[in-house]
Amino acid sequence: MSDLPNGKFITLEGGEGVGKSTNLRFITQWLTEQGIPFIQTREPGGTPLAEQLRNLLLEKREEGVDPTAELLMVFAARAQHLQRVILPALAEGKWVICDRFTDATYAYQGGGRELDSNLIAQLEQTVQGDLRPDQVLLLDVDPEIGLQRAASTGEADRFESEQIHFFNKVRAAYLDRAHSDPDRYAVIDASVPLEQVQENLAVALGKIASAL
Repeated sequence: MSDLPNGKFITLEGGEGVGKSTNLRFITQWLTEQGIPFIQTREPGGTPLAEQLRNLLLEKREEGVDPTAELLMVFAARAQHLQRVILPALAEGKWVICDRFTDATYAYQGGGRELDSNLIAQLEQTVQGDLRPDQVLLLDVDPEIGLQRAASTGEADRFESEQIHFFNKVRAAYLDRAHSDPDRYAVIDASVPLEQVQENLAVALGKIASAL
């Protein structure tokens, strides 16, 4: 948790097709209307080097990618992102709105790839120290619905090309983490109409802002 009086670290999580891009626009509009200073960023990515690593992670290739190699690339990008973008913004008292963070690693590499969560936790502590998001907004939808939505947005990347059982494991890992710490996670049903999704997001954001 950030110990700053005003800077808040908020992450938006979820599997494929949950509507993160649309709802990120809503979140940034809400923050602007409230007069809250913020930056918006994403993972993997957020800096030129981290974006290059993102491209390596998402690109389809003939060579199979070892799950541990994938995990290490994710945390390499995260280390750069934290030092160059996230920590400086929090130090300035800004809210950081991040499209995915370490919960995605537990979900995709831990759940989907079935890597040992203890290994992920070790890397998390090494790279992040005690920093964790103040609030995780988890957009949740049945993977079959999500993949149908994602299919309409363009060519699938290396992760989007996985089979349905992979995404079922991803979703289960996300929900397990949310249930383990309900005060820090807000699970938002992304299967309902968009207006209702955004009403629920506004409620969650309002609770964070009122606690300042």
